[in-house]
Amino acid sequence: MASNPESRLDKVQRMENDMDALLIKSKDPSSLLPDELGYIVAAFMPSQPPSSRSKAYLILSAFCQGVRASKSSERSQTEGDEPDQGTLALFRIFQPLIASNLSQSQEDPLLAAITFHCALFQVDWQSASQIFTEDGFIDLLTTLEVATSPLVSLSLARLYAQASSHKTCRQLFSEESIAWLQAKSSQTTNDVLRVVAILALVKLAQGSSGDVAAVQVGTTSTTGIPTREDVARAVQLSDMIMNSKDIHACLSEAVEGLAYLSINPTVKKNLANNTVLKRLFSFVPKRKAAADATSNSTLIYGVLVIISNLCAYKPRLSQEQQQIAKLRRMAENGNQTGRSGVEEQSDPLESERKVQARCRSAISCGALEVLATASGLDSQGIRSTVGQVLLSFAENKENRGEILSGGGSKTLTRIIQSASSSPDSLPQEALSAIQALAKLAITAPPIQVFGPNEGNVLDAIRPFSQLLLHPSANMLQQFEATMALTNLASHGPTFASRVANNPHVLGKIELLMLEDHTLMRRAATELICNLVAGSEHVFERYAGVNDETARSTSRDGSSKSKIHVLIAMSDVEDPPTRLAASGALAMLTSMQTVCKAIFDLQMERHRAFLVLAQLIDPSVHAGDDDAAGEDVAIGDPGLVHRGVVCIRNLLSNLQNSSHHDALKDEVRKAGLLVVFEKLLRGELGSFAEVVLGPAAEVKKKLVGLS
Repeated sequence: MASNPESRLDKVQRMENDMDALLIKSKDPSSLLPDELGYIVAAFMPSQPPSSRSKAYLILSAFCQGVRASKSSERSQTEGDEPDQGTLALFRIFQPLIASNLSQSQEDPLLAAITFHCALFQVDWQSASQIFTEDGFIDLLTTLEVATSPLVSLSLARLYAQASSHKTCRQLFSEESIAWLQAKSSQTTNDVLRVVAILALVKLAQGSSGDVAAVQVGTTSTTGIPTREDVARAVQLSDMIMNSKDIHACLSEAVEGLAYLSINPTVKKNLANNTVLKRLFSFVPKRKAAADATSNSTLIYGVLVIISNLCAYKPRLSQEQQQIAKLRRMAENGNQTGRSGVEEQSDPLESERKVQARCRSAISCGALEVLATASGLDSQGIRSTVGQVLLSFAENKENRGEILSGGGSKTLTRIIQSASSSPDSLPQEALSAIQALAKLAITAPPIQVFGPNEGNVLDAIRPFSQLLLHPSANMLQQFEATMALTNLASHGPTFASRVANNPHVLGKIELLMLEDHTLMRRAATELICNLVAGSEHVFERYAGVNDETARSTSRDGSSKSKIHVLIAMSDVEDPPTRLAASGALAMLTSMQTVCKAIFDLQMERHRAFLVLAQLIDPSVHAGDDDAAGEDVAIGDPGLVHRGVVCIRNLLSNLQNSSHHDALKDEVRKAGLLVVFEKLLRGELGSFAEVVLGPAAEVKKKLVGLS
């Protein structure tokens, strides 16, 4: 009685040993015998233990790679869409084995052929597609649709689902095969077959729509027109995920189907249900179960795609992009009015408010735990999707505290570190994760984002700099990277110096100070102000210290041009930009070289003193003391303080110079004495002693000049 279990164990062990031997031999394809190839073909049957099927995938992958490597040196004579030599070699090896098994009537050889072909699609889709599109092959498969064996029907449906991912295969599906899939998708006796058939139909429909329309698949719109079938199939899959006792046998397929369908706005609405999301998230192993997570990477990726689609915001288009999109829609609609096209793009289910609500549902159902688990997997595609999801979550400021408390910053840091392993390049896919971390760093103190370890804060400077400098970064990403660097630079001199010492960062920021976009210009100017305050290198760069141009700063030195830009930024309409630029000037004018540069600019353009005067009194204009009769404007306390400090420093550094007469004349033309008299009389508002004390000192100097 005990011999049978023992013999089964012996058989399993013998099979494991055979698989291990084949794994070693598979690295040299020429060493495999025909019987051993046949053994691999039969290794994916449902009757095989899961451990053997896992090893069979490794063997098949190694064999295919070995064949392709052996053919890589052969010059291909094919052109266009013709298969390469490696694909043809694999086709010649596997096609006879599959066809031979399919020509038999017994269940085992049929299952062996179908399951092996399905596995080949996952390992080497090019050769699998070549076999599928061989003349007469689809007809051979069609004859199996009448099979009474549930295992054959299920395996055939899985093969169809794999083939539906590829355009050349989709084109061969007959109406009879589609009708067979539809029948299997509506039967109620076999839930696993039903799920797989639905998946095949979904991939066929969405793929064929994309083939015909040649449109780019996005996460905020469907490929083609959303259909009732999409919604109905999503309801079917959701219902089976919630209620079917057999769902674990086809869970990956059910999730994959929902991932495809979740680009439909109505499906998004239905899926953003707390009960459905909690059920989906419950299938993802917890953070500590790393081994389980690795073995379920396909399932986890499907869940991630669903979350990503639910939480994706519509892309923000510039006015120019909106016009181009409108013209394109008009052309596609046969020169009809663009109104219907605009309305089509403005689905209320895709509004910002609806997306925010879906993000909240996902977070409340445990999405952050799912993202933390997924980020630990060794898959760049999964990590990239995690970064995109967290970026969508962080779009709403109200979510950022919960992201931080849920370990979101650690998740993002892990993703960024894995993508930044090469010091010379950063993949574009990593930008979303860095941007999400930048959003957190903008709105929360560094200790809350990166923890008490200052080394973590210093380490974050590099990816933010990479985002700022990346050639694929858009202006929003550059803006948020700049804002994050500004916050970190304000944390102390060590951090400001680290920002300043990153190659090319200073040059990029100085270029962005000249941008037309107000917020971008403001962020760049604020960062320069913080760097002047915290980095000795930047201070000396602007002051002309230890520079060959220091002796000629008052002529055409590089530091003089930088001072000129700061004066210009102190004269823009945006108050925060003026505060940052004039704050930098207030610090820099403690240096005589900077004061000489400003005086030189005043002599050239007769504008610098007026700009500083208008920081204190916005109503002053170029002229003389007659400006006293103009209307009085209340000054901003921050600007007034900066203006007073700048002018005091200028007079202290220039009063005893050889330019006394010229200085006297320029001071009079800028109306500085009138401005300070009004300030001290309280006509510009009430100010603290920290402003009025230096102002009285300046007035005394101005009187001495007159």
